[in-house]
Amino acid sequence: MGKKILVMKGDHIGPEVTDQGLKVLHVMAAKTGVELELEADLLGGCSIDVHGIALTDEAYAKAEAADAILFGAAGGPDWDGMRFKRKKQRDGLLALRKGLDLFANLRAVKVFDSAVDASTLKPEHVRGADVMILRELTGGIYFGEPRGIREEDGERFALNTMIYTEKEVRRIVRRGCEIARKRSGKLMSVDKANATEVGRFWRDIATEVAADYPDVEFDSMYVDNAAMQIIRNPRQFDTIVTGNMFGDILSDAAGNLTGSLGMLPSASLGENHALYEPCHGSAPDISGRDIANPVASILSVGMLFRYTLDKPEADEAIHRAVEQVLATHRTADIMAEGKNQVGCSQMGDLIVQHLEEQP
Repeated sequence: MGKKILVMKGDHIGPEVTDQGLKVLHVMAAKTGVELELEADLLGGCSIDVHGIALTDEAYAKAEAADAILFGAAGGPDWDGMRFKRKKQRDGLLALRKGLDLFANLRAVKVFDSAVDASTLKPEHVRGADVMILRELTGGIYFGEPRGIREEDGERFALNTMIYTEKEVRRIVRRGCEIARKRSGKLMSVDKANATEVGRFWRDIATEVAADYPDVEFDSMYVDNAAMQIIRNPRQFDTIVTGNMFGDILSDAAGNLTGSLGMLPSASLGENHALYEPCHGSAPDISGRDIANPVASILSVGMLFRYTLDKPEADEAIHRAVEQVLATHRTADIMAEGKNQVGCSQMGDLIVQHLEEQP
């Protein structure tokens, strides 16, 4: 039997970019001899339109049974008013991450040599940058209780709770150490230990865990400094491990290194499940125009081959193909003088062509 892959294309540009990822998935499965069983279901606004809920029990069951999920993007203005209405059983992507315990979010930020001119930063600062941001995904302020908007003595207020258990911190830092080992052996833990109890707790536990990995060069940094340093001198970083909110912010800031969130893939890993998706949103303003950048979705497929299918050579082949195509062709978000502008589907076709030409 083949590996079970659940495809959830999502909303707006989600289906457009996922279709390009699927082209690459099929080509590389054939080249590597991997047998796949693909299934499809809805997640996000498209599910709300059909079922009245962002994630149905049936879709969740498929996700639970799958070896991996390939996801597009969810949400948009049409459904924003429903975001905080939690009266339904499950609330879309956040619930899927929590339910499957996808606690480790890997966001790969790589500046391709052929596309260094697409960055909003100076080429001499970003050339060669290759950072893996490991974000804890199922704890922290996005899930902590109590939370909500309330009123007391005639005064309205809102609250969210940042909370981390020792188990949550230990397992994400361990995963960070293991990933750093397979890269350059450097791990930076990012926190706010100078201002919050959670930050001090995180730093203490992270330091203890890192001591079990003497081959990994470990250090800690405050998140405000990290935000500056990742823009100022990104090559000083290799692997970064941090909490949910900080990882969310830092990984988007790191999009400046590549010039577009459309270049950033991600993998959300648990002990028994995995979800792969581009870091960008659903981009309703360009939906249906075939101009979205599919590279992040395609590179997410590469991560799927590396982490779920145990075929790192396929991931490397996909990176080579992307590098080659970016030398001559770009989508609108990373367009540069002297390059040929192409749309979403043509970019996917060009990358597939280069993959097929590789030995």
